[in-house]
Amino acid sequence: MSKAVRPATTTTTTRNASASKKVVPLQPLFTKDNYLWMIIGGVVIALGMILLSGGKNQDPNVFDTNVVYSFTRITVAPILIVGGLVIEIFALFKKSKVAVEA
Repeated sequence: MSKAVRPATTTTTTRNASASKKVVPLQPLFTKDNYLWMIIGGVVIALGMILLSGGKNQDPNVFDTNVVYSFTRITVAPILIVGGLVIEIFALFKKSKVAVEA
């Protein structure tokens, strides 16, 4: 029976391995600019929600279609909410201007 031959392994070590590695400080995931855009997007979404809640009827026993189906509630508010979500996505994917040194 023949034995399986293991290949010879060679290891090379350097005397000063830690000196060849550069220590790069970790950069934060989001910058101040990202947070600013996130706050702007949140304000736009909140404004759209407030406009979506709309006005109030003078008489609660009467259903007024002009108040319930107003242009502000049906058109402007959803556009603001979707616009705020687009701003939030932009804020998440915006890259910082600080260049990473390698």
